[in-house]
Amino acid sequence: MALHPRAGQPAAAEDLTNIAQLVSAYFVNEVDPRNPQQQVKFGTSGHRGCALTRSFNEAHILAISQALVAYREEQGITGPLLLGRDTHALSEAAYMTALEVFIGNGIEVHIQTDDGYTPTPVISHAILRYNRGRTKDLCDGVVITPSHNPPTDGGFKYNPPHGGPADTDATKTIEKYANALLSSELMGVNAVSYAEARASKKLKQVDWRKTYIESLHEVIDMQAIADAKLRIGVDAMGGAGAGYWALIAEHYGLNIEVHHADVDASFRFMSLDKDGKIRMDCSSPYAMASLLKLKDQYDIAVGNDPDYDRHGIVTPTHGLMNPNHYLAVAIDYLCQHRSWKPELAIGKTLVSSAMIDRVVAKHQRQLREMPVGFKWFAQELFAGTTAFGGEESAGASFLDRAGQAWSTDKDGIILALLAAEICAKTGKNPSQYYDELCAEYGTAYYKRIDVASSTEMNAGFGNIRAYKLKLTELAGDAVTAITTKAPANDALIGGVKVTTANGWFAARPSGTEPVYKIYCESFVSAEHLDELAEQAQQLVTSWVQA
Repeated sequence: MALHPRAGQPAAAEDLTNIAQLVSAYFVNEVDPRNPQQQVKFGTSGHRGCALTRSFNEAHILAISQALVAYREEQGITGPLLLGRDTHALSEAAYMTALEVFIGNGIEVHIQTDDGYTPTPVISHAILRYNRGRTKDLCDGVVITPSHNPPTDGGFKYNPPHGGPADTDATKTIEKYANALLSSELMGVNAVSYAEARASKKLKQVDWRKTYIESLHEVIDMQAIADAKLRIGVDAMGGAGAGYWALIAEHYGLNIEVHHADVDASFRFMSLDKDGKIRMDCSSPYAMASLLKLKDQYDIAVGNDPDYDRHGIVTPTHGLMNPNHYLAVAIDYLCQHRSWKPELAIGKTLVSSAMIDRVVAKHQRQLREMPVGFKWFAQELFAGTTAFGGEESAGASFLDRAGQAWSTDKDGIILALLAAEICAKTGKNPSQYYDELCAEYGTAYYKRIDVASSTEMNAGFGNIRAYKLKLTELAGDAVTAITTKAPANDALIGGVKVTTANGWFAARPSGTEPVYKIYCESFVSAEHLDELAEQAQQLVTSWVQA
């Protein structure tokens, strides 16, 4: 994909979303339930869409919310539903709609005190806290967010009583119910007016923010950070956790300077991403350009996307870290600085760096290599059998210092604070720490490529069978494994992965656009990585066209 000429430059007036028009479209545009592009579809992070393209409108949220009511009843979930939202414009509208349906169906709903915004990990943490020690009347939660997507988008995520993202069985059931309601012109949706919902005794306000902040010492060595007197910079990106950072600084006596803490649904303060769009992706150097300019002013700087489930780590020596590099550092550090039982595993997605494999092997822990999507880690974090789960897309969570589940969804706040703890306890920033890992294990060269595709070609991934691929060599090395299933749980990965002694590639189709993604890594050289990527693209194209 070609780099946009204005990538990394501040957004201009012509780049901004017309928020009034967007919100009006949410309430006014009618949905065609026969059009596949306008139906409810849950991907790896819930249902996402845009009101302007009739893929995220009031009808969708009425249907999804009522479908979730039915699912809760079917599953015997009788406790309160915790409802949070981020700062996207459509999140506010969908929050109102969902509240009307949940209260209309007699469900007790908990929201943040003072109608505050709520990060995804805070909802997960609150679910775990509420359910701990209970055997009945368990709670679950909804976070209304499209994560790092552009300001035009909306999203709806469901977290069952284990606190993490719902698995495919749950989302498929909810999706099916919701589309049936759309097809029946919303017959069977029970809703009250917003005024009635707000006045209902079923609506409870809870200060999750206070509880979460005051509990952070359970998972991070906050005293060490305070004692080190680190200068910490934060790009709050106007997200759901923007108001948390000043409170964290005050409560723990930290020196934190926060940028972009004001909420603005147009996100006009952002710099443009690689494709010229406003996208609050804290793992992108283009979206993080404003913080990168300030990197020399801080010992460590961090950023989070609007729902705070992702992290971006900026160091004065190296700039924005590759998410894979930081995952390896975090795992190596935590394995040495937490008293976790030796039998606890470390989880990663199968498209994450093999540097993690080497680090985990050094610490003699089991590696759990999962398909893409944090939902695969949720149950194991909840059960306390996996100590850390991480994705290559800058999302991770880990057990607290006592070995209990902290959040079973991605938590960008604790990963950001962990970077400060690493600085405080080791005297090195995470980039310098990673350089030492490379000196010990070899340098890893990694990249992801988006290849133009089609609906037909993407469908071809479903026909790939590992045993049929007669591939013996890749980029000069003997092939050691070809798989279409994740090693940890034998679940289909939706694509294929090929491994050699010195590198690997994986390919999988996008669920939202006509491209497929190729992930590649070499432990030889940048040139070897390019060779590996070129051969991977040729191979995958031939396989999906067969």
